[in-house]
Amino acid sequence: MKRAATVVVMLAVAAIAAAQQAAPTQQNPAGQAAAGAQAPPPQGKRPPQAKTQPEFDAYKAAAATTDPAAMEKAADDFAAKFPDSELRILLYKTDMRSYQNANNASKMSELAEKVLKLDPDDPEALIGASEVIAERTRDTDLDKEQRYDQATKYAQHALQTIDTDVTIPPGTPPEKVAAYKSLMQSSAYSILGTIYFNQEKYPDAENYLRKSIDAYTAQPDPVVVLRLAITLDKQGKYPEALKQANTAVDLTQESSSAGTLARRERDRLLQLTGGSAPSPATKPPAGTPPPSNPPH
Repeated sequence: MKRAATVVVMLAVAAIAAAQQAAPTQQNPAGQAAAGAQAPPPQGKRPPQAKTQPEFDAYKAAAATTDPAAMEKAADDFAAKFPDSELRILLYKTDMRSYQNANNASKMSELAEKVLKLDPDDPEALIGASEVIAERTRDTDLDKEQRYDQATKYAQHALQTIDTDVTIPPGTPPEKVAAYKSLMQSSAYSILGTIYFNQEKYPDAENYLRKSIDAYTAQPDPVVVLRLAITLDKQGKYPEALKQANTAVDLTQESSSAGTLARRERDRLLQLTGGSAPSPATKPPAGTPPPSNPPH
């Protein structure tokens, strides 16, 4: 989900802006009807709306909190005071992203589960919860298969709901919506690929990792590319694995964790295939995006 940060923030800000306009809209049904007649067809779920001015004011006060822990308490307090408010999910999703930006995976997962209690079809929360489970399950965990099953169900359900259940604020450019949905699909496929990779089901892992790369070609995730290279290596597909390893090298800095692993995998495959490493002066292809974060 880290590649999605910029697009997620854009939609989050737009969603908050839409929520801030909800109370005045509710107080002017005639104006709402007129605006609705001119608005383009929705591209997903409508943004949550306040029902009353006090609810709206309380939401604004809670949303102004910046510390993740303080925001979580503010969101819980708001939910207790307004147990039927549609805006509860906005606060919890905002806090989920805050914990993600703080690299607090455990709390991010907790907030994702709170979102899913309110909306079990929310694709962002499904992907967030699934990613944490997949990345944090270890071979020594006694319940690892149950954890992988849960992560798989979340990721697969997200793929079913991305087109229909993403909250799209009115006026969001279609290209932004398409990019966001494609990136979420890429993330869900990546999670499934990671799960099958960890279970040593390499043909299935290869399938989903390729789907992840194909779903969002604008900015390939070097960690996904590297996992695909290792997956192909595990299946004895050395020339194809070397091609992916070279791509992972191009997408990473040598000093990063992902870059070190990519170069180690490339060198191994070069020995197996009898190839030679490219010149250090070789430049990445034009338009290559900056390196992403190393594996978790």
